[in-house]
Order: sequence, then C-alpha cells, then structure tokens
Amino acid sequence: MTKSLLLLPGDGIGPEVIGEVKRLIGALALDIAVEEALFGGAAIDATGLPITDETVARACSSDAVLMGAVGGPKWAGQAYDRRPEAGLLRLRSEMGVYANLRPARCFAALADSSSLKREFVEGLDILFVRELVGGVYFGTPRGIEDIGGGERRGVNTQVYTSSEIRRVARTAFELARGRSNRVCSAEKSNVMESGLLWKEEVTALHKAEYADVELTHMLADNMAMQLVKNPKQFDVIVTDNLFGDLLSDEAAMLTGSLGMLPSAAIGEAGKPGLYEPIHGSAPDIAGQGLANPCAAILSFAMALRFSLGETAAADRVEAAVDKALTGGACTRDIGGTLSTEEMGTAIIAAL
Repeated sequence: MTKSLLLLPGDGIGPEVIGEVKRLIGALALDIAVEEALFGGAAIDATGLPITDETVARACSSDAVLMGAVGGPKWAGQAYDRRPEAGLLRLRSEMGVYANLRPARCFAALADSSSLKREFVEGLDILFVRELVGGVYFGTPRGIEDIGGGERRGVNTQVYTSSEIRRVARTAFELARGRSNRVCSAEKSNVMESGLLWKEEVTALHKAEYADVELTHMLADNMAMQLVKNPKQFDVIVTDNLFGDLLSDEAAMLTGSLGMLPSAAIGEAGKPGLYEPIHGSAPDIAGQGLANPCAAILSFAMALRFSLGETAAADRVEAAVDKALTGGACTRDIGGTLSTEEMGTAIIAAL
C-alpha cells in the first residue's frame, strides 16, 4: 500500500534542506505519497498560528511527518503560545511521539571535523533516547508572575509519572537489544525527586523485563563531562526531556556539525513518527544556499526505517551520504565549499 509523508519545511533554511529531500525522494522512485503544509513562522505569517488544526489532523493521519526547522528573530516578540516553537510542541504532544531518537554518529570522513581528537570520535555511534512530551517543557504550573515590590517570578515545573518514564525506557531497552545491548540512564537523582523517581522506575523495569541488557546510571552533569572525556563508552543513552535536549546537542558537535545530525520522534506502534534535523532554522544563512542538507536527508532515512517500511531504501540513503562524504563532498560547516543543492546532487549521484 502507498505510504504517506507530510513535509513541513518551516522557516529559515528549512525549505532549502527539505527541497533536497524532495529531490532525493524523486531519485528513489518509491511508492510514497508526498504532501506539504505550512508550519512555524511561515504558518504564523499566513494564518496567525504556528500550526493549524487542519495541519495537525493531516500529520496525525499520515504515516510519517518530516519537518525542516522553525523559528527566527522575526517571530521572537510573539507570546510563548504563539511562537513557532509552540507549534512544534503541540505537534509532538498531539502525535503522541514520546521517544526522541537522536543518533550521534561520526562518519569516518568527518572525524577530523570534530572539536575532539580523531581517536576520541572515530567510530562514534551513540543513540540518545530522549523523553519528548513530558518534563519541564510541558509541566504545570508555569509562567511569569508579579510578586510585588518590583519582583517577578518565573516558574517551570519538572514532573514525570511512572508510566511516562517506563514507556521511554522500554524504547531504549528494545533499541539496545539491536545494538550493543547497553543502556545508560541519565538524571539528577541526587538533588531532584523527579530524577530519583526516574532512576527507580528505569531500574525496576530493567529488573522485571530487560535483565539481559546491561544498565548503568549516571548523573547528567557527569555525563556532560564524560561525553567530552570518553564518548565511545556510551551506546544507548536514555534521559528526560531537558537533559536529552542539552546532552544530545553536545554529542552532536562531537560528530563535526549539527548539520549532520538527524532525529526521529516515535510513539506507540502503528502511529506516525515525526522526523527532523537537529539543527535550527539558521536565519543568518537562510536563502544563501549554504545549509547542509545531510541532517534532513538522514532524518528522511530514519522515516523510511521506522515509519514507512522501507528499510532497504533507508540503508541506501545512509550509504549514499557516507559515500558522498568519503568522496570529498562537503558543505561549509564541515570544511567544504559545496552549496546545499550541490551536496544534494552528490548524495543522489552516490545512490
């Protein structure tokens, strides 16, 4: 049966990198019905909202959603619930994509592009499993209030339930079984009750269902240090929304560039996944043809693998990116001179 893919190019460099994905889809000649919708700042300009009810409904009825990037200074003055990023948070919540998969893989051709020495990153292959629809980004109460005397108070609430922790930990354990069978869980159980609950629930699930998988625990601040000191000690890392956001971005830079890092957000089996490059909208280079499309293309490969039932095509796309890089194809962020379109062309040729 024909699978459906909804593209949400978004803002800044989003339309440029998604444009290269569209060319790649054409080259693969797969049975995929591709649609497109406005999202983020582009949707605000057209409708006043970062995402419309119609677009949310289309996303939830698709097999997979691939977005480019959202946000930029143009919309920074909007209220928080009307900013481009609010549309992304709503989309994640309504799609129920609670597990964010963020691979940090160092392609051999880019080992010298990392901020660390080659011996620390060559062969690096970490998979972050970040809880995506809970924690401090969604907890209530939240807001800024006047407390008198010229003082204001900002409040954000870090909150997790047992079931929220267990479902994302289960995803991490299942994925680890297909890799090196190792999971490290990161939290701040020494100073945060939510972190203590996280550690206890992950431990209990491991004992009950995944004793065959090696489980270790690490405080999140120590992990930040260890990712720089000895990143290859890690295989699968499971952590909460806030720490996952920070730590995976740190790990991304070990690989050479944010422009190389894809991500997937998945939920219950049979539900659509949400795929996006880790990089932002990069308004400073938007429209100049300088953006690296690899992260978007590799995010599409993850969509092929996890939502569209095209594992062989996913393998082809990932191999083509590797082959293009090995052949010297590089955009400016990874030490080369190619434009966005030229990089896309090199990857398509490598297919």
